[in-house]
Amino acid sequence: MRETTPAQSPPDDRSVHGSDEEADVIVVGAGPAGSSAAFHLAKAGIDVLLLEKAHFPREKVCGDGLTPRAVHQLIRMGIDIKAPGWTPSRGMRWVAGEHQVHIDWPALGRYPDFGLSRSRHDFDDILARHAVAAGARLRNGVKVTQPVTDRAGRITGVTATAGAKEPMVFHAPIVIAADGASARLALAMGLQRDRSRQIATAARRYYRSPERSQEEYLELWADLRFPGSDHYLPGYGWIFPMGDGRVNVGLGALPHRRHGIADLRTTLDQWLARTPHAWGLHEENAEGPVRSAALPLGFNRHPLYTRGLLLVGDSGGMISPWNGEGIGQAMEAGEVAAESAALALALPRGPRRERVLHSYPVEMNRRWGRYYRLGNAAADIVFSRSGFQPILNRYVMGSPFLLNALARMLTNLTDKPSHDVVDHVLNTVVRLVPAPHVRRR
Repeated sequence: MRETTPAQSPPDDRSVHGSDEEADVIVVGAGPAGSSAAFHLAKAGIDVLLLEKAHFPREKVCGDGLTPRAVHQLIRMGIDIKAPGWTPSRGMRWVAGEHQVHIDWPALGRYPDFGLSRSRHDFDDILARHAVAAGARLRNGVKVTQPVTDRAGRITGVTATAGAKEPMVFHAPIVIAADGASARLALAMGLQRDRSRQIATAARRYYRSPERSQEEYLELWADLRFPGSDHYLPGYGWIFPMGDGRVNVGLGALPHRRHGIADLRTTLDQWLARTPHAWGLHEENAEGPVRSAALPLGFNRHPLYTRGLLLVGDSGGMISPWNGEGIGQAMEAGEVAAESAALALALPRGPRRERVLHSYPVEMNRRWGRYYRLGNAAADIVFSRSGFQPILNRYVMGSPFLLNALARMLTNLTDKPSHDVVDHVLNTVVRLVPAPHVRRR
């Protein structure tokens, strides 16, 4: 651990100093999960090495919409969310057939009462720079290839390459995998995906739309149809204002129980053809191609800790099965993983340190285990068969109480202890769900 002011590496540093480096903790991947973990570790005085295969800024498939939970994590990191480029949102607009409603973000004690939009093109760059400013050592353009393990199979570092350079080795007693949905490091350590858990797919595209770019609400459409049938898409479409003359338009869907995986490009085209021409959501206003990505949902990889390796964000399948949100979850998990690693490093190698590291999956299970288990069931039984449209019927859309309850359930926004009747009902429902078993390995 450091006891002096750390040397700071600029976020665009493309060189690797030497072929063999050591740190207290290695974080693989500088997305929201990895940068959050690196930031909190550096603030705790830990010598942390952050390895990122790309060079910032870079594109990332995402809706770019941040709920109050994600905003809360930005505030905890000290990000200046009042700086240019951040677009606030008052809440959500739900569209279901002929019905549409506005739902403001709740005024709770735990979270802010507003959301934000920010393109992932520079969002991840901002977080990585913030981690560096806190003392993390960032290495861009470094692709981790495999773990380095000792005789007992415990991870002690990683090997990597940078361009055409010779392979490099980085050593640390603790490694945090934040390498996204591919989860290459987890797979190399033998951690397979739970195939009983759903994997959704998302696609998005930017459009120039001055009329929609300054909207105050994140717009969600629930009445999209599965291509070539009358069945509702097991997902939803979104139109998120970017505040710069553009909107982020996309959709996310589970595989349909009967029809399988939807052709998202065709679905997107059919949907946008229904939107008013004045919105500008047509080909001549498009910026860039349609991009897609997999969304690993509901803790679909176990265990979240094994033999010196902690999984955070998409690597651990932490995207919400309720709504496909992953940024806030990634940042929160990064903070929890950082706390566990920092506490563990205060102890000597051995059983005491291991007990602390094993507390990481226990804490994540305490926070989201029941909520995700209920969401996984909802995804299997309801969303993958009929999407959101049957839930957003005229009775629900006409009831402020039911709308508030559903919105808070989908976005996991409740106070504890309960702030009001909606909180009390939702907290009670989740508490009644049996806690999942925390696997160890």
